[in-house]
Amino acid sequence: MRRTVAEHQKAVENLLSDAWKALLDANGHNVGTPVPLLEAQGRVLATDLVAAIDLPPFANSQMDGYAIHLDSGKVATVDVAASTSYLVAATIAAGVVPEELAPGTAAPIMTGAMLPPGANAVVPIEKARPDTFAAPGETVELPTTAPGTFVRKQGSDVQQGQTVIAAGTLLNAAHLGLAAALGCTQLPVARKLRVLLLTTGDEVLAPGDLVAAEGLPPGMIYDANAALLRASLADAGLEVVQSYVVRDDPAALLRLLEANVGSVVGPDGRAEPSCELVISVGGISAGAFEVVKQALVDGGPQSDMEFCSVALQPGGPQGLGSFRGVPFLAFPGNPVSAFISVEMFLRPALATLLGTPVPRQRVLATLEHALSSPAGKQQIRRGIYSGPAFESAPSVREVGGQSSHLLGALAKANALITIPAGVTELQAGAKVEVWLL
Repeated sequence: MRRTVAEHQKAVENLLSDAWKALLDANGHNVGTPVPLLEAQGRVLATDLVAAIDLPPFANSQMDGYAIHLDSGKVATVDVAASTSYLVAATIAAGVVPEELAPGTAAPIMTGAMLPPGANAVVPIEKARPDTFAAPGETVELPTTAPGTFVRKQGSDVQQGQTVIAAGTLLNAAHLGLAAALGCTQLPVARKLRVLLLTTGDEVLAPGDLVAAEGLPPGMIYDANAALLRASLADAGLEVVQSYVVRDDPAALLRLLEANVGSVVGPDGRAEPSCELVISVGGISAGAFEVVKQALVDGGPQSDMEFCSVALQPGGPQGLGSFRGVPFLAFPGNPVSAFISVEMFLRPALATLLGTPVPRQRVLATLEHALSSPAGKQQIRRGIYSGPAFESAPSVREVGGQSSHLLGALAKANALITIPAGVTELQAGAKVEVWLL
């Protein structure tokens, strides 16, 4: 029996949730790792950010105009036709600490400048007569207005002591701007979880391998998976600490795992895992040299793995379990299959458990052409999505075909088209769910 995509998604989530229980505890990232402010985007805030100051830190003018004092007890209505003559005081520029405003005077004030003591309203310059800034000692006619008009009160945005960003928040540009306004130079963020990435196959060469110095030897291919998955995992908020190309030798694979999966001494002197996740690519299908299966099915008590088939194309062969207690996800070897595996199984689990990455945006789009799909498998096709424009609905068209080796098509795609397992034919104009990349 094949697993459904939903069943395997839940299996991956449960595996990671159980293995990372301590990390996911409310106090698991109680301190966090301080990073410079501009490096915090896309990271998860480890502790609440509490405002050390008010925002704005002082009452200031919302407009270029005249700062005046109004007796709030005497201004019941505003009559724009009525006006009052004021003696012009010294001009207040931004960054200047002004003197107290004397009764019956109006101070020219610039946007963002500190409101002088005694002032409680601002009249925009365009409503003054004359509508230009007068020199100190001259007079200006200003219409009646209400107290508080065009004044940004101290603390009207954020108050000192207020929690402005909660722990667990995925930090974006607006969060960093707020933190900068509060005077922060760095933020404590949750440490990125570390991944050991393994690409398998006797035919695989890393780009730059000296074996290919005179050209790619016959029967060999360059490793696309390491670069593709490193970038994909980094985008998902993980850190690949080591990446290896492993030959089709089960004993060699076990030795590599034993050397790289275990405890190391952390910065605080305590033992911690060398990695929190192992991902392998290839070696789990039905061939004669499936090195990951061969090594881990009989890997002894340190290995606890299961291999299964998921009703998904591409990406049907899957493996999951643990090695020395560290969660292990085994993906198929074709680059597109491996990429789809990350998108379908790992990213959703990370978003649920860690709060990062942000889930892929899912939209409905009109299919520009007919598509067929094999019965019983959820199909994931690479597509080019065109968003809604004037008088046109969003649409999508397939790029490349359904084969899992079409890496060039993946590079052109900006979306994934999902076709449910029970659908075998779709006509042009049909509505399909699209995941935006």
